[in-house]
Amino acid sequence: MKRLRLLALLVLGAVLLGQANASGLQVAPTSLTLQATQNAEGLWLSNTGDIPVTAQVRVYRWTQENGEDKEAPSREVLVSPPMIQLAVGDRQLIRVIRTGPPPANSEAAYRVVIDELPVPDTGPKKGVQFVLRYSVPVFMAPASGASPQLSWKMRREGANAVLEVANTGGMHAQLADLQFADSRGRRTEVHPGLLGYILPGAQMRWRIKPPAATFAAGGTLDTLINGSATQQNLPPIEPAR
Repeated sequence: MKRLRLLALLVLGAVLLGQANASGLQVAPTSLTLQATQNAEGLWLSNTGDIPVTAQVRVYRWTQENGEDKEAPSREVLVSPPMIQLAVGDRQLIRVIRTGPPPANSEAAYRVVIDELPVPDTGPKKGVQFVLRYSVPVFMAPASGASPQLSWKMRREGANAVLEVANTGGMHAQLADLQFADSRGRRTEVHPGLLGYILPGAQMRWRIKPPAATFAAGGTLDTLINGSATQQNLPPIEPAR
């Protein structure tokens, strides 16, 4: 996944049923952080739809390399139970459990992936069933405490602009609601809503909608970092590599 975030991916399972029933699988909260003093935390899965739900829950180690998100199966964090069945209106607590000590200096990141499983085909094949996938960020805070330390660049790729952000701190940074203001105070929306995450020690890059000329002279970038409003100085855009 190029841009990782909590989302419900509509997977076209193309399982044919008597009619297209609406799935009601819901997951809360949207992310988890286990502090160094915690061994476990919980996710609530609920069924607000009109048919029973069966889901599988798995854990992946989450890293970032060369500006790309990477996931690999992990036993460093366990989930219990790994399979659930929810009747209409039911909910179930999923425990997310750290199996070892907390990280020493830098946060560790994981993804808990919840896949809704298709309902067995028991009737005439007249419709399509859509199944949901949720990917929930889970962070293990280090024993020493940490914060993100970010550096920002805007690069030119032809007429396009690419935002590069590096994180040398020990905690992730979640970026959202970016707006740019040039030296004359003219404001441009860069990206509404969630842009993405930068994990500790990683560098990420995003091609953004405003053209490169918007950032020619530099300016300031207003953004939410982990939910807190901040303003960053942005140097003039760098030439293409």
